[in-house]
Amino acid sequence: MMCVKMLEIYNTLKRDKELFVSENNSKRISLFVCGPTVYDDAHIGHGRTYISFDLIKSYLEFIGYSVFYLENITDIDDKIINRAKEKNVYYKSLARFYEKRFKKDMELLNVNSINLYPRATEHMDKIFDQIEGLINKGFAYETEDGIYFEVAKFPDFGKLSNQNLDKLNSHRIDVSSTKKDSKDFALWKKTNKKPYFKSKWGNGRPGWHIEDTAITDEYFGPQYDIHGGGLDLIFPHHEAEIAQMESFSGKKPLVKYWMHSGFLNVDGIKMSKSLGNFITIRKLLEDWDPMVFRLFVLSTHYRSPIDFSEKSLIQPSKNLKRLKFTVENLTEFKNQLKELKNNTYPNSGDGDNLDISGCLKEDIDFELLKRLAKVEEEFFKNMNDDFNTSRALAVILNFTKVINNFVDDKKILLNGIEKIPYEELKIPFEFACRSLKFLKEFERIFKLNLFVKDIESDNNLSENLLDILLDTRSKLREEKNYELSDYIRDQINELDIEIEDD
Repeated sequence: MMCVKMLEIYNTLKRDKELFVSENNSKRISLFVCGPTVYDDAHIGHGRTYISFDLIKSYLEFIGYSVFYLENITDIDDKIINRAKEKNVYYKSLARFYEKRFKKDMELLNVNSINLYPRATEHMDKIFDQIEGLINKGFAYETEDGIYFEVAKFPDFGKLSNQNLDKLNSHRIDVSSTKKDSKDFALWKKTNKKPYFKSKWGNGRPGWHIEDTAITDEYFGPQYDIHGGGLDLIFPHHEAEIAQMESFSGKKPLVKYWMHSGFLNVDGIKMSKSLGNFITIRKLLEDWDPMVFRLFVLSTHYRSPIDFSEKSLIQPSKNLKRLKFTVENLTEFKNQLKELKNNTYPNSGDGDNLDISGCLKEDIDFELLKRLAKVEEEFFKNMNDDFNTSRALAVILNFTKVINNFVDDKKILLNGIEKIPYEELKIPFEFACRSLKFLKEFERIFKLNLFVKDIESDNNLSENLLDILLDTRSKLREEKNYELSDYIRDQINELDIEIEDD
């Protein structure tokens, strides 16, 4: 691994890139990303955001940090309740159903780095604590229809979205005639309509913003490293989170680095069900490899807008095939060279090692090793520049041409020559080993399944293994070893493969 400079992250709050230094200068990082409201299937805009932050966690861990990634599940909301009524089901059943589907979608996209998905409804005590604390400290007040945060008591409100408090546009903040000010937002919404939760202020449901700060305070405390989400959440959601938590705890800042992913539009237009351009992840993956969409997302910097269309997946599909071919081509070449090395020079070194000392600096192959080092340097330079996956990926794709041309050129080494001069063998072998190592590092960060065999190959392997097991059972039964034979049968049956003995 090679990192040529320290990591810099664009901080939305500062509107500039900053050198990344974790809270308390620790190697342990707390990352929170706003999760879904589970009333429908996740759409490709969700996919864009969560793929981006999955990559961010992967890279942070690659460069040596330990990251705890928290993503909440909003499982109580008017949208959930209304959809449950439409379908005539219990709201919690509907929420669990779509939560399960969301997690399955994420699994298919290799978004698998989240450590915990805490649900809002399972943190009601913490929500009550924060509301009561804000009331006692004079930042919140009760009316006939709810508990509201008094924005005027928090002069910093608007600092994340860069809005002046006096001129703040409040059209997206909770509407109620009982509020002191139109900018005040709900912490608790009173209602006797089910579902509701009992509280000292009457029956009701929590406000959207208080759910997130209750959850992060529970697991991270009043201050933590990174808060992520889409640009559309900056106002009012993230502004409200800052106001709530900093007022409740008395500590600033709530978050050290605010990170926001750019918008995803469809054919240049904001995605909307009413416009008929709403695309769920589930629907998209009926026709496309999940890794094509993942590569499509990572081909653009996470802060930049993405314009999606069916045509926009064609190039990522080609790039994915090129990457997979390069890995397969290079792996085969390296294995053939390794066999040749072991057969011709059995004492030349163990495993993937060869002594390359004494190579002439003017040797063209030696220059290729230096070029590989430069490629690694450029890759990590771009990744350290606010996770610039677009440029880092371009570096990799350009280098695949070099790798494949090199392999094609050197295949003469494998064409029946009885003894390859040691000087002609060692640099190609070293280049193949180092290049594969670098591509494995790339795969560890980008998670594109480049080293995973095709499904057809996997199925063939599974069928072959099953044939071996069945053949083994037959032999065991012939030898009257029924105990072990029955054990194998039972284990196979647990995989939903029914085997019955005559």
